This record gives sequence, structure tokens and C-alpha cells, in this order.
Amino acid sequence: MPKKPASGSPSLAKASDHRSGSAGKGFRAVISRRHIAHATRLLLLVAFLLAGLPAVADTPQSRLGKIDFPTSGLEHAQGHFLRGVLALHSFWYEEALTAFRESTRADPDFMMGYWGEAMAHNHPIWEEQDAQAARKALDHIRESAKITPRERAYLNAVRLLYGEGDKFARDQAYAAAMEHLYRDYPEDLEAASFYSLSLLGTVRPSARGVRRQIQAGAIAMEVSRKNPDHPGAAHYTIHAFDDPDHAILALPAARIYAEIAPEAHHARHMPAHIFLQLGMWPEAAASNESGWTTSVDWAKRKGLPINHRDYHSLHWLLYSYLQQGRYKKAQDVLTLKQQDMKEAGDDKRVTESGYERPVSLLYDEMAGAFVVETQRWDSAAMLWDVPGLRLEDRSKALPIFIRGLAAAMEGRPEADKHLAALRALGRKRSAKPHSHRGRTEEIMELELNAATLSSKGNYVKAIALMKKATAVDEAMPPPSGPPDTVKPAHELFGDILLHAGRPTEAAQQFLTALARHPNRARSLLGAARAAAKTGDSRGAVIAYSKLLQVRAQGDAELPELREARAYVEQAGTR
Repeated sequence: MPKKPASGSPSLAKASDHRSGSAGKGFRAVISRRHIAHATRLLLLVAFLLAGLPAVADTPQSRLGKIDFPTSGLEHAQGHFLRGVLALHSFWYEEALTAFRESTRADPDFMMGYWGEAMAHNHPIWEEQDAQAARKALDHIRESAKITPRERAYLNAVRLLYGEGDKFARDQAYAAAMEHLYRDYPEDLEAASFYSLSLLGTVRPSARGVRRQIQAGAIAMEVSRKNPDHPGAAHYTIHAFDDPDHAILALPAARIYAEIAPEAHHARHMPAHIFLQLGMWPEAAASNESGWTTSVDWAKRKGLPINHRDYHSLHWLLYSYLQQGRYKKAQDVLTLKQQDMKEAGDDKRVTESGYERPVSLLYDEMAGAFVVETQRWDSAAMLWDVPGLRLEDRSKALPIFIRGLAAAMEGRPEADKHLAALRALGRKRSAKPHSHRGRTEEIMELELNAATLSSKGNYVKAIALMKKATAVDEAMPPPSGPPDTVKPAHELFGDILLHAGRPTEAAQQFLTALARHPNRARSLLGAARAAAKTGDSRGAVIAYSKLLQVRAQGDAELPELREARAYVEQAGTR
């Protein structure tokens, strides 16, 4: 490159001005051609060099986020390690295991690689842990002069995670160790992130209050402030505020997480947790479409069995479509699920992260949601008797409840038979009545009993039962995702009160239902009808208008849309 002229010396342009005539012009022309040729060669060289390098967007870090996690491992092991940690932050445990094993294959003395492998066997939010596999990985760890004090703190913490005691006790011990690490190394954003996650790992469904979640969320948000491209920070913020009262705090994280880690299908799905809590159905649907298709592409690319597909995203996608009134799309999703189940048959192959994921997982929830939201009650029996469809257990509580609810809604006597079957399951449940699942099944039994009585005109007893059902529901943690009972207790209570001719009380139940499940279509419809029956025209118009907005993409022939349009138009002419 030409040197910059020294201070006080004339530039080339000024030097050329001392020349006169054609000679000066020729000199300038020569200099110009030489500079152009030289610049062209440099540009070609740079282009050639850059062509051999991957684009920034395609580097392992940028496709899964960006972190800074220095270790004592060799350089060629560190790249695999970083990818493993990034995948870990997005709960992509299969990819994390592969990356961590590559790191220790590249450097067998890389102790943090074994830490990562052990960490990938713990799924804190889902309360899953393969302690045996993790301990095998930890057996490779030995003392070495290379291990730094900070690394030793990480290793000691993970040993507690797989140490003595039951899982909850170990989760608490691990969280305490991570708190020390977080405080001892305040500039270590990985310590902060994993401490945030460890706090979430100590929360159980039966816990009351959200103090730990808020603490975890505050730490994760601070990490995001320092590193906006940190996948764990966005991810754990979403988990921390995954309830209808606090979800708005995580909306910024939800809007960026999929962009931070687009390679991970869970990162594409996870924003839907917040979108759903806020009743943002188009965004929820798009997020789950992305999560599902990304998981399918990954499984196909890797040659993995279909149980690696993200059926959690598919379940939430179906629920989002149903709220939008896109019943035809929801039917397509349910058909796809059935086809995958037929293809898998009895195949229960374990995933790469060591957990059995049958393809039939979540089918009951999907089929149940389809029946309840579409109110195609006659389809309830058929959806669990599809030719060639293999289900692990046809006597589970949810299918019994849905078929019984459908029978009650149509006034069929079979409702009593399903109620008896659900009660029989309840007697078996008595050993663990206060578990999350136990209380959910208790609500379903109360709902089915109330719906059956209501269908027979016995509203007094039905209302008494629904008061119990809503009390049990309110005593549980705030709802996260599609309702566990499929039919929310307050919404069903509102429906029964409407049929009983008590619209004022029904209106209050629908308002409570909407506070717990914002913009839920059936609750909006119930609120509109209750308001109309009490003479609250303004309230009815607001609820019907919101329903029309929620179902702007809904199937055109839906009767509730005709009902809503007719009421709003008539109210506008008054």
C-alpha cells in the first residue's frame, strides 16, 4: 500500500500540479492506472481469501448465538466445546452431547468437555435426568494442573448435581453451588446464565409463588443487557416469565430468541410460550410452524427416526390454529400426527440424549383440544379408534374425560359410563392426590360430573361442583401453555351458568378465564354471549369484536363468526 505522505510534503496530486502540458496529464494518467490496477489486485486477493472463509452468519457460534467461555482446553477442542454450550442453552441436548464428545475426542485431557457431557444429561425444566450416564462422563474427570480455579468450581457444582440424595435435594445443592460461582466470578456470563437456569430447575409444579422465577428472570435479563446475542439469557427469561401475569416482561426476549439461535428448533418454538400467554395467535402459530419444520429438517438431515421431531411444537401449533379458527389447518396437523404414529408403530427408540420419546406422545392432548375447540363432539370416539393407530394406553384419564364430555354435551347416556371410569382412576390416584397430575385429573373428574349433571338440568349440583373445580384450579401454579385439562374450569363454569340462565355470574367466570388464558376464543365467545344476555351491549360488542380479530384468519363458514358479525353490525345501527 502507498505510504501516507509525511507532514509538510506535497501529495501526489499537488506534485502533479507542478508539471505542465501533456506531460503532466500523462503522469497523472499513469499514476491513476497503476493505482487502479493495484487496488484491483488487492480486491481480488481479499475476495479470494474471503471465499475460503464461512460467512459470519454460518459460523457455529452465530447460528446458535454468541458466548464467551474461555477454558484451559486446546484450541481445536474449544470450538466443539463452545458449540456444545450454545446447544445446551437452547436445550438441544442431542447436538450438545455430540459437540462435547467431539471436544474430548480432540483433547482427552479437556475436563470441561466431560462437564458439558454431564450437563447435557440434565433437563431441569422438564425434571428429567439420566444420572447414570452423567456419572459415567464425570468418571473421566481427574485432577490436572491445567484446571483453573474457575473451572474447578464448575466441576464441583456438577458433581453435586449428580451426588447424593433425591433429585430435588441435588437440584438445590447445585443451585447453591452455582450461586457461589456467580458471585465469585461476576464477569462470567456463563456462571450467571447457568445460575439462572439452576434456579428454574428447583421450581416444582406444586410450588406456590413465583419468587424464584422472577429472580432467575432478572439474572437472565442482565446477561442479555451485557450480551444481546446470548441464547441462554433470552431462553431463560422466557421460562422465568412464562405465565399470563408476567409474560409481557419476556416479550422482548421472545421477539429475538429465534433470531439469536435459528439453527435450534427449540429456539424457534420457545417464543410461542410468551405469544400464547399474551394471546398473540398469529405470532404463536408462526413460531410453532418454524420450530416444527426446523426439527423435521434436522431429523431428516441426520437420518434420525421420526421420534426426534418436535411434537411439542406440533401440539402448540394445533392449539394456535384452533384459537384462530383455522380448523382445516388444525385437522391437517392432527392427520399428520396420526400418520407419524402409524409409521412409527410400536417403535419406542430412545433419542440421542437418552430419553424415550414415543411418537404417540401428546396425541391425547392434541385430539382432545381438537374436539373441545371445534365442538365436533361426534369425533371424540373416532379420534381414539383410528385404524392402524397405536396408542400406549387407551384408558388414560384425558381420553376418558374428552369422550365423556362429548357425550354430556350431546346429552348421551354414555357420559355416566365415562364418569364411572374416571372415578375409578381417581381412586387409584388417591396415593398422590396433591401432585400436579393428580390435581389436574381431579379437576377433569369434577368437570365431567358437572357437565353430566348440567345436561340433565341439575344445575344446582353442577354449579357446586364447578366451584370446587375452579378452586382447585386457582390453587395450582399459573397456567403455562395450552390448558392441562383441555377445557379450562372457569370457561366450562361460565358455559354451565349461561345454560342455567345466570348470565351475570357467567360473565365473571369468562373474565377470569380470559385473565388466565388471554384471548382464548371460546372464552371470548362466552363473554360476548353473557354480556349480550345481561343487556351489556357495549361489553358484547367489545368481546365479539375481539373474537373477530382473533379469528381474522379463521375458516369462513364458522357459525360463531357469523354470530359475531351480525351482533356488531346490528349494534352499530342502533
